[in-house]
Amino acid sequence: MPHPLSLPTSPPLSSHSHASIPGMSSVTFGGASITSRLVPSSSARTSLSHSSSSSLKPLGSAPLVSQLFLNPKPRLLPHAVARPYSRAAAPKCQASDPEQLKLAREDIKELLKTTFSHPILVRLGWHDAGTYNKNIEEWPQRGGANGSLRFEIELKHAANAGLVNALKLVQPIKDKYPGVSYADLFQLASATAVEEAGGPKIPMKYGRVDVSGPEQCPEEGRLPDAGPPSPADHLRQVFYRMGLSDKEIVALSGAHTLGRSRPDRSGWGKPETKYTKDGPGAPGGQSWTAQWLKFDNSYFKDIKEKRDEDLLVLPTDAATFEDPAFKVYAEKYTEDQEAFFKDYAEAHAKLSNLGAKFDPPEGIVINDGPSQPVPEKFVAAKYSSGKE
Repeated sequence: MPHPLSLPTSPPLSSHSHASIPGMSSVTFGGASITSRLVPSSSARTSLSHSSSSSLKPLGSAPLVSQLFLNPKPRLLPHAVARPYSRAAAPKCQASDPEQLKLAREDIKELLKTTFSHPILVRLGWHDAGTYNKNIEEWPQRGGANGSLRFEIELKHAANAGLVNALKLVQPIKDKYPGVSYADLFQLASATAVEEAGGPKIPMKYGRVDVSGPEQCPEEGRLPDAGPPSPADHLRQVFYRMGLSDKEIVALSGAHTLGRSRPDRSGWGKPETKYTKDGPGAPGGQSWTAQWLKFDNSYFKDIKEKRDEDLLVLPTDAATFEDPAFKVYAEKYTEDQEAFFKDYAEAHAKLSNLGAKFDPPEGIVINDGPSQPVPEKFVAAKYSSGKE
């Protein structure tokens, strides 16, 4: 989110963060921070082991983050709804158990209904995947969606400020379903958050293998920045390194339709606006759109209209209409939400697979099988203020 790699959170969790495809990106891949409801964090450092029983402690403040991967302000997460599952069902031959993945997805949906943490969960998935370098063949040196973001050394990267709050939200689900890898859980949470906010169905696959220790985390500096000297060039430098195209850069930027940025965390945005002063979650911050928990094409419409000073436009956001090649797609998405949803879903799925090692190699699809009753769709927009 600032670029599509970062998002919001839940009940007052106090943590300092910075910003930035969904998005997130509402995601924020680029320099803004998002809020939702999470548990207040202290300056204590977080030590997260790859063990599912690891305890999450809040990290202290971090420097300015990237724009596509935004920093959220999450809240304390309620325990996931109890659902029976068989620990013995987790197969030894693959990274994640399909049945536990399905149950975890339902718990994530329930979590979203009570914490409004859509933006920060989008950001969580993006920031884990967004470290991918297509020029490095070896795993996990190449970075990407491998669960490394759970370790303190990577959480302390400036672009990841505040993401400890997202970990606080999903850790109880990880504890409940040990047959789901962290890498899968992060991407499952991200895709589910987009879908539950009214966005497109993401064609996801699972089975990602986790890195085993902090020594396998990527070096700092692979995520986007929100206000570089040459925004369009910076976006291309970062996203081309991941193997993404101009169309995918713009589509992912659209995830900033979710979330808000807080100046005390990211250095960007207003302390509060008419759209954020009443929450949900901890009040305050500045959103990119009026209905900042609804996934639609408002991001592109609002940037083009430039009519509302209460809405945030980062330098990298403005570049989507200022750069001639980017503008072709931004104009298209402004007029055609269906085209935006199609391209976004494809780009999000591609991002979520970057650098991942799958076991089994073909991955796991969890959308097949007997249909289950579909719960009433959570319309996040009704919890946000609209234009007056």
